[in-house]
Order: sequence, then C-alpha cells, then structure tokens
Amino acid sequence: MTDTIAEHAASDLEVGKPLVQMEDVGKAYGAIRALEGVNLTVNAGEVTCVLGDNGAGKSTLIKIISGLHPHTEGRLRVDGEEVHFSSPRESLDHGIATVYQDLAVVGLMEVWRNFFLGSELKKGKFPGAPLDIPAMRDIADSELKKMGIHVKDINQPIGTLSGGQRQCVAIARAVYFGARVLILDEPTAALGVKQSGVVLKYTAAARDAGLGVVFITHNPHHAYMVGDHFIILKLGRRVLDKKRAEVSLEELTAEMAGGQELEELAHELKR
Repeated sequence: MTDTIAEHAASDLEVGKPLVQMEDVGKAYGAIRALEGVNLTVNAGEVTCVLGDNGAGKSTLIKIISGLHPHTEGRLRVDGEEVHFSSPRESLDHGIATVYQDLAVVGLMEVWRNFFLGSELKKGKFPGAPLDIPAMRDIADSELKKMGIHVKDINQPIGTLSGGQRQCVAIARAVYFGARVLILDEPTAALGVKQSGVVLKYTAAARDAGLGVVFITHNPHHAYMVGDHFIILKLGRRVLDKKRAEVSLEELTAEMAGGQELEELAHELKR
C-alpha cells in the first residue's frame, strides 16, 4: 500500500526535510487569544500529533496552516519561505491539504463525484464545456484501488460508506491531487475500533510515502500508534513538545489528563 501511495506523492519529498514551520505563532480574535507562542515543525516522512481538549487551540492551529484564518503573531514558513495565507486556495497551492472531521463531502453524491469535488475534469477548456464523467469515474476507481481502498461501487453515494471508508477516500483524494502536507482533523473521533484502525493504517502509509502528516486528536492512544512527534496544547499554549523516543504513552496520557494539575487535585483529595 505504501508503494501505491508513494506513486502519487511529490517527488521532491525528502524524509526529515522541514515542510511547514510555525515560529512563535499566535492568533487573537479581538481581546481573545486563541493561540500564543506556538512553535511546530512538520517534517517530510513524519507524523506530528497535536493533542488537546476542547478549547486547547487545535482548531485555530488547523485554520492557520490551512489558510482559513491568518495568524496575527509570529511566522509561518513553508519550504523555508515565510508565508501569510489569506485563503485555503493559497494553502492548497503550497501542497497543504486538510481533511476535516466533517469531511466536507456530499453524502448523496457518488464516490467519484466527491473524489473530484471542486476539481472536476471537463471535455475541453472552452466555457461551458461538459464534465468528463467517464474519465472521472475511471480515475477515481483506479486510484482508490491502487491505494488499497476498495468500495463496492464507485457510483454509490459516499454516504453509504462507513466513516472509516469516507476518511480513507478523503486521504486518497488529497494524495492524488498532490498533497505534500496532510492535515487530519480528529480523523478517528467518531469511529469504532476497526474503522479507526483502517484510518490509522492509511495515516502511517502516507507518512511512509514521505508526506508530512499533522494528526489532530484528543486520543493519546491513537496518537501514539502512528506519531513521531507530539505536541500538547492547553488554553492556546504549548505544554509538551517531545519526540517519540522522549515520551511514553503513559506520560502522554497523564499530561492529556491534566498533568501537574491532576497531581495537585489528587493531593488535595487525600487531605
């Protein structure tokens, strides 16, 4: 499976090469500081896991990298060059693709339509050219199979697929259209154990193909299965930044559960 994904990955990906860098990045909405002083590096061939509870700043971080909201402090670099995205299209043009938790798919549309949603092929470049439906069907079917994703019928509504299958279709779509950095927003949040396993498998495959993956989650167990680098946010600030060799699952889970605050609470309860 890794080989098939690698066929579509950008050829200039060099494992360990910094693709996206955030330097003291912050975001304020008026008087509200959603993110403050965050440093983060996304390297090719690595999964960077960003963990945190609701309100920790994970969504704001995603919006900055994906171009939905501009940062108000610090620097954002892509391939070493400073950027200041003003739209998601600019982020996409830099090879950054985001798979959101709600997937942004149209449930009643066919799998192939969702695969090409927003990037439809046409029979010609002239205004009003009809869609090249046969080509889109064939390409979507072929690419999903090459990546090891099997659906019963490429013409079935994507809403009939399982949550894990829909996530994998979205990942395959991003890779096919040239993503170099893949941001996954809580991809396993609403999935069962088996479906989560499928998504984690494709996350690891994207990493092994050389892509830089940002895995946003509140589940330390899922993060530890695929992660190479772990960032924990709390109230918009970074409270942990460690490589896999520097942190155990137990430490990661404890920090997510409250860390020092939890220890202080336990001490108070014993009094």
